[in-house]
Amino acid sequence: MIDADKRKAVFALHQSGVGDRQIAKMLGLGRNTVRRIIALKGEMPAVNRPKKCGIDEELLRKLYDECEGWVQRVHEKLTEEHKIDIKYSTLTRRLRELKISTPPKSRCDRVADVPGAEMQHDTSPYGIKLAGRKVKLIGSLLYLRFSKRRYLKFYPFFNRFRMKCFMHEAFTYWQFAAPVCIVDNTSLVRLSGTGASAKIVPEMEADAKSYGFEYRCHELGHCDRKAGNERSFFFVETNFFPGRTFQSLEDLNAQALEWATVRIEHRPQGDAKVIPARPHAKRVRRNVRQINVC
Repeated sequence: MIDADKRKAVFALHQSGVGDRQIAKMLGLGRNTVRRIIALKGEMPAVNRPKKCGIDEELLRKLYDECEGWVQRVHEKLTEEHKIDIKYSTLTRRLRELKISTPPKSRCDRVADVPGAEMQHDTSPYGIKLAGRKVKLIGSLLYLRFSKRRYLKFYPFFNRFRMKCFMHEAFTYWQFAAPVCIVDNTSLVRLSGTGASAKIVPEMEADAKSYGFEYRCHELGHCDRKAGNERSFFFVETNFFPGRTFQSLEDLNAQALEWATVRIEHRPQGDAKVIPARPHAKRVRRNVRQINVC
């Protein structure tokens, strides 16, 4: 943007009879720019700002309550269900202006990772309404660090057999596995000991070996060692559950699969704006082991 003083100088020179080409050369401007300034008589141009996106306050409050305060889910419902084109930053600012929301606080610390070197698994209990009836379920989530891929499924109960089935489904979908899978000191994987001294259940150790990885328990009290997985469960609670209804366990898992492997995989993740669905992985694939699953 050319400042007001230079615009006035252009117009003053023009009124003095100086040619457009000479003015442009004297002031370091393009001739077309000089002509536009002269046409405006040296005045600053009027700026036509786009109209503010007017969203009904009552609708915002309704969606905010419906989505339990999770703004990212509110944004999805506005753009997809109500067909309102609004930027996420505009929505958050509007919610703050209306005093509907406050800026979120960070939940966990960040941990540096190596591309393709690690995946993390954990489970979490949930009370989920299926066809209006609240049911206790176990959410199982596998998280591939760096590329931020996720695989999510829910079970009425979870044991070693189901864990092996879950891992097989995830690897079948991904077609690769990282060499290390970080878990907590769960009895599903750990036979004895804790942390680095933990002995893995032979059955689970053999199953992991068939896919080319090994289980590794984090130290007691160091749950941030699998912060990516913990953050992913927080993401499930704040982005997957709010504003959704489920008619059955099959419907829940179908929506969970679509959310984890389609919707989230095409969304920029983290400060680096990594998109999991893209071919990540020249640098990732150097560290992961390709697997052949039947």
